[in-house]
Amino acid sequence: MKPIIFSGMQATGVPSIGNYIGAIKNWVSLQKDYRCLFCVVDLHSITVKQDPTELREKSRDLFTLYVALGLDPLEHILYYQSHVPAHAELAWILNCFTYMGELNRMTQFKDKSRKHEENINAGLFTYPVLMAADILLFNTNLVPVGDDQKQHLELCRDVAARFNNRYGDIFTIPEPYIPPMGSRIMSLQEPEKKMSKSETENINNVIYLLDEPSVIMKKFKRAMTDSLSEIKYNPAEQPGVSNLLTIYACATGQSIDKCVAEFADAPGYGHLKTRVGEAVVAMLEPSQKRYKELKADPAYIDKLVKDNANRAKDMAQETLTAVKEAVGFPK
Repeated sequence: MKPIIFSGMQATGVPSIGNYIGAIKNWVSLQKDYRCLFCVVDLHSITVKQDPTELREKSRDLFTLYVALGLDPLEHILYYQSHVPAHAELAWILNCFTYMGELNRMTQFKDKSRKHEENINAGLFTYPVLMAADILLFNTNLVPVGDDQKQHLELCRDVAARFNNRYGDIFTIPEPYIPPMGSRIMSLQEPEKKMSKSETENINNVIYLLDEPSVIMKKFKRAMTDSLSEIKYNPAEQPGVSNLLTIYACATGQSIDKCVAEFADAPGYGHLKTRVGEAVVAMLEPSQKRYKELKADPAYIDKLVKDNANRAKDMAQETLTAVKEAVGFPK
């Protein structure tokens, strides 16, 4: 059987081109060689305060986007985390095999605690344990990870090994999957920081996957560049221009060097911004069209949600049953 890959995304905000280029585009290509589970991680989302109506809508929108962007809900499994109770059940068991000192070292908890000082809850603290449960439930072999999740995957591996050392080979120890194309897309107005789908201060920083073409073009025309008036790839000295070149390369499938050569005789940054905007509009056009078709057929999405949840439940239950038996829960 093909190796298993698990990944997911929080149902907060609208995914950006950073999410697509850095993650979902790679997920689409993984479907050829792996058995894939792609989750809307809505349990993780509530570690930060959410409006219930918005969370429900955003979760469905993200699920629909998964399909529109090319993830196959028939060959693979796309589902809501909250529809598979085994996630929370296994997380509780793994909490009992995870040390406080390990969780205290998680840098993401420290970062989020600073951002949400009024809501430093236990779920935020044990977030990595739920993430470990997500992965271990499905005997996952590989997990696509970015820099911000490497520490969590290491904890997952440690907890799985600790459990296996005590009870036998129950869990598959997952390995990190480093995608061949993992370009880091930066903010348009502040190119020193990563583009975030949860941006609240300035929406011109972000190109959302559902932005209208006219909006996309306006945002690129406002993108931060510099006063050097030359188009080179030099993230240290020209972060804005370098970010635009990265986006153009990802949208057109060309190398950075080829993109730089293409703009060697460009009349100015305005030309670069326009071409990048046009390339992104063209990249997003098919998925935006498909998304609108799927939104117009809610019964089809309802069926996909139900069928995929049942498949995920069946798969997760095998591992959960083995774990319960191992720790001594009565049958």
